[in-house]
Amino acid sequence: MFKKILIANRGEIAARIARTAHRLGVATVAVYSDADAEAAHVAAADEAVRIGPPAPAESYLRAERIIEAALATGSQAIHPGYGFLSENPDFVEAVEAAGLTFIGPSARAIRAMGLKDAAKALMEAAGVPVVPGYHGDNQDDAHLEGAADAIGYPVLIKAVAGGGGKGMRKVARAADFPAALAAARSEARGAFGNDAVLIEKYIERPRHIEVQVFGDGADAVHLYERDCSLQRRHQKVIEEAPAPGMTPEMRAAMGEAAVRAAEAIGYRGAGTVEFIVDGAGGLRPDRFWFMEMNTRLQVEHPVTEAVTGLDLVEWQLRVAAGEGLPMRQDDIPLTGHAFEARLYAEDVPAGFLPATGRLTHLAFPPGLRVDTGVRPGDAISPFYDPMIAKIVAHGPTRAVALNRLARGLEDTQVAGSVTNLAFLGRLARHAGFAAGDVDTGLIERDLAALAAAPGPAPEHLAAALLAAADPGGGALAGFSLWAPLRRSLTLSRDGDEITGAVMFEGPDLAAVEIAEATLAAHREGEGWRVGGRSPGRVLKAGGAIHVFAGAAGTFSFAPVDPLERAAAAGAGTDVIEAPMPGLVKSIAVVAGDEVTQGQPLAILEAMKMEHALAAPRAGRVAEVLAAAGAQVEAGAALIRLEEDEA
Repeated sequence: MFKKILIANRGEIAARIARTAHRLGVATVAVYSDADAEAAHVAAADEAVRIGPPAPAESYLRAERIIEAALATGSQAIHPGYGFLSENPDFVEAVEAAGLTFIGPSARAIRAMGLKDAAKALMEAAGVPVVPGYHGDNQDDAHLEGAADAIGYPVLIKAVAGGGGKGMRKVARAADFPAALAAARSEARGAFGNDAVLIEKYIERPRHIEVQVFGDGADAVHLYERDCSLQRRHQKVIEEAPAPGMTPEMRAAMGEAAVRAAEAIGYRGAGTVEFIVDGAGGLRPDRFWFMEMNTRLQVEHPVTEAVTGLDLVEWQLRVAAGEGLPMRQDDIPLTGHAFEARLYAEDVPAGFLPATGRLTHLAFPPGLRVDTGVRPGDAISPFYDPMIAKIVAHGPTRAVALNRLARGLEDTQVAGSVTNLAFLGRLARHAGFAAGDVDTGLIERDLAALAAAPGPAPEHLAAALLAAADPGGGALAGFSLWAPLRRSLTLSRDGDEITGAVMFEGPDLAAVEIAEATLAAHREGEGWRVGGRSPGRVLKAGGAIHVFAGAAGTFSFAPVDPLERAAAAGAGTDVIEAPMPGLVKSIAVVAGDEVTQGQPLAILEAMKMEHALAAPRAGRVAEVLAAAGAQVEAGAALIRLEEDEA
């Protein structure tokens, strides 16, 4: 076993690898950018090395700096985690050339699965079923359009070097193919430096089921399947193991196919073979097809660990250190059911836009596994994936595990950034999901209800007003019955203002006036009970008042001082602003251009995604206020339209 390893990653996965390494007596070295100097993963390691500025291209993607750090600290091996350099065969070769061990597959195996078209041909030769489609070298637009016609619509255009939904477009009609192809190529070129695509048949009722495999370079085993069908923008939201509705026959067929895939490339370490499954009419052994193989540890690996009781990072370290497979196929257990929910800093009602912010409060309930790379006080920056945590629940049955997940999400508290927490909670309580009726279109079909942002109930408003009015610290202890204390207040929430008044009728009694209603309240512990109900925990943090209302969500309010109101009005619809911090990828107009409502004017790149900014109305461009390549903050003015004289 190694004595010291370097972890070439950040965030929750780096902290998670460090935990297992320490349990095995292995010392760890973290690497960090300037943005991560005080990050949790740095604190979790025995020592840490700075590798550059915040931008990944100048730090976490600088292979030579990571290898230098490993050699300088006396590390024997490098664990890549996932993302960044984890599936870069050139990095593997550089690590090994430096006399270090790469904790993962060989460069040859990564290359074999790196391009989707070549991987599919390899899998066909190995007897693994693949989706009908075109995976050839002819990238002529007309040829690809003819291939799509031959396959039959709807089809899916996918970047051959793709991942994370980038360079992917569903096309329902032949007339839409040219525009979709151009868009997929552009996105693939920007994300991967490779605009080659493949065309596949689009499965109308698809399920995304993947199989965890593990190899020692010669033999391989599978650790059962995970269902990752709950997706938005082709990115996973909630994963589970095992897959609902799985039969012994289907599991055996998928497991055997996945093992064939791994052994065909002499796979070493942890990997995932992803299949697209036709869920119409139940799961059948002849209705699954190979999509791709991820030659690394997956984000959702904790659900496999929960149902098998095994530690996949331990297996990675042991096999990389020269051991054979730790267990035989027949000895691998499968117990109960597990779910993982990905908690992100993102604005769901605004279309899942990535968000930033400083986490003024972060708390998780007991009884769940929580993998996180942030702590209270940490900032969610625009440079990296905005994941806050992975919340994992396990139970003896699917129903019990799902109940534990739903309750755990309701009891999770986050302040300082908008999150998808309420969205995850509604998804965990979704009737179809609870029944196991899952497919990749579930979220899209019910998006309006799942992404809705209901406002606070009167008791939540009352709780916030009480917190703003209550001086605390025993200040009401000298309260006089004949001179009740009354305070009028104004709170701001998402640009709206709420006015009300609080009448303290005693140190533990109050009446709250909101609009034309009056709600009675009495102190209960450190909080207040309103109208005979508990509105949830109330917390003052970061200059705001947060009401954690369980399944209803989190409501944040800012006290308004009437003497300090901003006098200037906003720019209205004449100014196109950046909705989040990011990089201006391109500007499509110049001053004087006539634009129509909805016309794309600029592309902003943030959190590894491209976002088109459209004209809010028809008009003429007065000035362009930002240039391509500029890093801008949220709210920065990018383009101004001439005033609408109408």
